[in-house]
Amino acid sequence: MVSRREFLATSGSAIALAGLSPAALAAGAAKPKRIALVSTVWFYQSHTQHIGDRFLVGYPQEGHWHRPNMQIVSAYVDQKPAGDLSGERARSFGFTVYPTIAQALRRGGDKLAVDAVLIVGEHGDYPHNAKGQILYPRYEFFKQCVEVFERDARAVPVYNDKHLSYSFRKASEMVADSKRLKFPMLAGSSLPVTWRLPELELPLECEIDEALMVGVGSSDPMDYHALEAMQCMVERRRGGETGIKSVQLIEGPAVWQAGEQGRYSKCLLEAALSRSDKILGKTTEDARPQDLVGSGVLPKIVPQPAAYFIERRDGTRTTLLMLNGAVADYTFACRLKGSTDVLSTQFFLTPTPNVTYSASLGSKIEEMFATGVAPYPVERTQIVCGILESCLDSKVAGHSRLETPHLDVTYRAPAQSQFCRE
Repeated sequence: MVSRREFLATSGSAIALAGLSPAALAAGAAKPKRIALVSTVWFYQSHTQHIGDRFLVGYPQEGHWHRPNMQIVSAYVDQKPAGDLSGERARSFGFTVYPTIAQALRRGGDKLAVDAVLIVGEHGDYPHNAKGQILYPRYEFFKQCVEVFERDARAVPVYNDKHLSYSFRKASEMVADSKRLKFPMLAGSSLPVTWRLPELELPLECEIDEALMVGVGSSDPMDYHALEAMQCMVERRRGGETGIKSVQLIEGPAVWQAGEQGRYSKCLLEAALSRSDKILGKTTEDARPQDLVGSGVLPKIVPQPAAYFIERRDGTRTTLLMLNGAVADYTFACRLKGSTDVLSTQFFLTPTPNVTYSASLGSKIEEMFATGVAPYPVERTQIVCGILESCLDSKVAGHSRLETPHLDVTYRAPAQSQFCRE
């Protein structure tokens, strides 16, 4: 039986709604999500521009131009060098750039006044530590958001671009905060969600004998991309991610010697390199494709190779080879137990200025902001933060092998891989 109070409340709502036009009702039902953008810098081709603009002007999706039912309503930008776009974007799209993160989240008021927070702490003039890591203030940005959540007794979804932090301890604290305050959190880069050539999805609960990733670029920003791309593949193995037993980073001629000694599979390396569309070396001189492994040319065109050996607690061997000078893209290969076949793919990076793979990432951020559910676990990014930091510790410690009992992060991959297929 409906109580008198419930009846009056329902009746009052009906009367109030009856006075609204269908258009007003529809607009109310589809009220845009309000986003606060917290950024280090905002200039052309920065991560903030790639991701922020997706929520300002939309992005291509399955052959259509998609406009999220979301809007950036406030921003905080830590640095404003030459070429800063934050002022122009604020004027064009009608939001305010605030002097503090708390003010951006509260939109100048005294209570949290947004439905989601987008943290992009990439690019800008920040110091480096002894390991060569750029000390981006992602953790500090995040903690200021958490302080607002705690003070205002309300929390909203948070996306954190790329690393959670250069520090595994800080990254783990960020994940713990999200669980403690019960808000959904997503992090990481675009490689796990971009197109794959071919569309390789490892079977869930497969048994991986060995996996190898090839990456390019400088240490800290680009090896992170490669490690996370490899992680999104190997997390699908039987039992899910079990944590990391040990790591070792070696460089120079020792990398080729390790291949001769069988520390990584030359067969997997050949398969990964054969997926590359951007072969360098002689190919750039006379246009001839070449077998980089069989020809023995790699030591000649890669003056400073690096190998990241990552041993998982379940015994799975995984290796990242950073081969600047050989290729200019990211590829992966593995062999499943009981099979002689090698599986391989390229993580396809579309060209500028559209950088459509960032739209693939934008769609996952939008999905979490809309549903309140992260499409893949934030623990993926957490463990990659720890792997990278420990590998750089190995480098600083004379390229020694390090036991990593602290990298005890465990999780299960989503049933479906989240890479773009349209």
